[in-house]
Amino acid sequence: MSHTEADLVQLLHTGPFHLALRTALAVRGLPLQRVQHHLAHRGVKVGVTSLSYWQQGARRPRRPESLKAVRALEEVLQLPGNSLLRLLSADAAGRAEVERPAARSYRSLVEASGTVERLLAELESPADGGLHTVGQIDRVRIGAARQLLGRDTQQVVRAHRDGVDRYVAVHHGDPGCDPSRVAVRAVENCRAGRVRWHAETGVLVAELLFDARLRAGDTHLFAYGFDDGTAGPSGEYVRGFTFAAGQYVLQVRFDEAALPVRCRRFAQASAGAPRGGRAELTLHGPHRTVHLAEQGVRPGLLGIDWDWA
Repeated sequence: MSHTEADLVQLLHTGPFHLALRTALAVRGLPLQRVQHHLAHRGVKVGVTSLSYWQQGARRPRRPESLKAVRALEEVLQLPGNSLLRLLSADAAGRAEVERPAARSYRSLVEASGTVERLLAELESPADGGLHTVGQIDRVRIGAARQLLGRDTQQVVRAHRDGVDRYVAVHHGDPGCDPSRVAVRAVENCRAGRVRWHAETGVLVAELLFDARLRAGDTHLFAYGFDDGTAGPSGEYVRGFTFAAGQYVLQVRFDEAALPVRCRRFAQASAGAPRGGRAELTLHGPHRTVHLAEQGVRPGLLGIDWDWA
């Protein structure tokens, strides 16, 4: 989303702080590493990760050394004195943010968590993107060669802070997946942004950009998909939830030429934990699908696995 000097002037007046900072960085055309370099020349040490979290709204500068960095940022970004500091004070005195649901880290949910975190860092996106899921439907397609062809997702999210304008979706292919050949589809109420992947783990992350910034409490309905088909036989589909969520529905559809002999629902507290909540699922003949439906999803993992003959 492009920004203009007029946008910056308005946000310096209205806030919130993180949106004003993000817009200033975009208008001045300064990457975070360059900003860090300029701050260091002024005797101010602050990490790129902290700067990223500040502009995303995932964290707020509060400590004295952080406030000193904000004052120096005003100089580096050629902003009026106290303009960012004033917004910090106004944000603190303003309305409370929507309560953030219980959360877990990627590290507890995904074996390739380090890869996910590195890819998110490349997009300057914190693990907490400011959104949590109200409802979600995943439709997974398994092909005639027993491979994961892809998934289609319809999702409703709620913002738990102001200024959120994107969602970062994660796709983790089966062993042998070539993420460079996985296609990202923005289907409804979003646009595809930057995409990053890691070949060795088959992990891909993709920005889905909204056409408006959400305020805390706003909901957004959007749809997107991943087209894969690059790996070998698939034996399960797992969905990780870093935040507690509302309703989740997972449907797996099999090709008529490759039907499993057994399907089961399962849940896991973390990637290394034993699988519990086992339940047999009946494959519906004409439609060749199985599904699970959960209310009040807790942070953790939900999925369906199956056995081939």
